[in-house]
Amino acid sequence: MLSFLPPTPLEVMENLKTNFRQRRKALGYTQEELAIRSGVSLGTLKRFERTGYISLESLLKLALVLECLNEFVSLCNTKEENYESINELLSEVKKG
Repeated sequence: MLSFLPPTPLEVMENLKTNFRQRRKALGYTQEELAIRSGVSLGTLKRFERTGYISLESLLKLALVLECLNEFVSLCNTKEENYESINELLSEVKKG
């Protein structure tokens, strides 16, 4: 079904846990190996893969090891405006 509503926090958590588990497996890490490499306890990693619940710090540690930390860096960046001409820029400044 096509939805025009943004995903709920629970849906995002579900996607994250699935994506992280798939990424871990694609890189050939067991849960134990990923826990050791990231410094996240095995229990925390298991709970995350089961429920989606994890602290932000632990999530970022996992992302570092799974080579996807850069995606978090730009998460809430404001978009830079791209103007076609100086007149368009000046017009925006006047509105501003």
